Amino acid sequence: MKKTLVVLALAMTVALAGCGSKGASDKSDAIADGVLTVGTNAEFPPFEYVGDDGEPDGFDMALIKAIGEKMGVKVEVENMEFDSLVASIGSKIDVAIAGMTVTDERKNMVDFSDPYYEAVQYVIVPADSTIASASDLEGKTIGVQLGTTGDFIVEDIPDATASQYNKGVDAVNDLINGRVDAVIIDKNPAEVFAEKFGDDVKVIDGADFDFEAEEYAIAMPKGDEALVSAVNQALKDIKEDGTFDKLVATYIEQN
Repeated sequence: MKKTLVVLALAMTVALAGCGSKGASDKSDAIADGVLTVGTNAEFPPFEYVGDDGEPDGFDMALIKAIGEKMGVKVEVENMEFDSLVASIGSKIDVAIAGMTVTDERKNMVDFSDPYYEAVQYVIVPADSTIASASDLEGKTIGVQLGTTGDFIVEDIPDATASQYNKGVDAVNDLINGRVDAVIIDKNPAEVFAEKFGDDVKVIDGADFDFEAEEYAIAMPKGDEALVSAVNQALKDIKEDGTFDKLVATYIEQN
């Protein structure tokens, strides 16, 4: 009798242990239906922009589609405002990729993949501007894309005022029209805008303003270890098989 009870108890213990072992090794509920819904803000070239076909395109879009292919899931992209991306993860979207910088504040709300790109903020000013260093930005009106690193930087510039935009290109247009004194935005889109607006603007390396380097990563639901693991493995595979370098050459180095 006692032996039987012991055997039953052991069997129940093993069964319960099996039930409680779900974690990073199991498939994420986010992709259980075979679809990865991705949020982006297609106003950040060359990482994301609206292509000639009216659909989001760019380095990040090509990257997440390659990741989805490695994971064996279909990727569906939702274009939305940048400052709504984090709040939408786990409800409207499964992940977000939008040239998003890893910050402590965001890490409190979402988990991130391994970083996939290092960037730095640049400053765009009118061609005849005398702005050249951090102190020159004090007291100025500075255009930024809402919710981005540039937006956060302005908070720490003495007496500076942030003029927030949903689109980086709108900030640059206002710069040209004299409504803002400078625009702070990431290096790659800054270079794209410099080419677009030609002699009207000049771009200054963020190192001249003591801006620190930052890392982009894919944002995912907090605590979804299975999804983070799957995305990181796919990202690792893409880097190892040469796909990542090809995407960099296609979308970034040509700009």
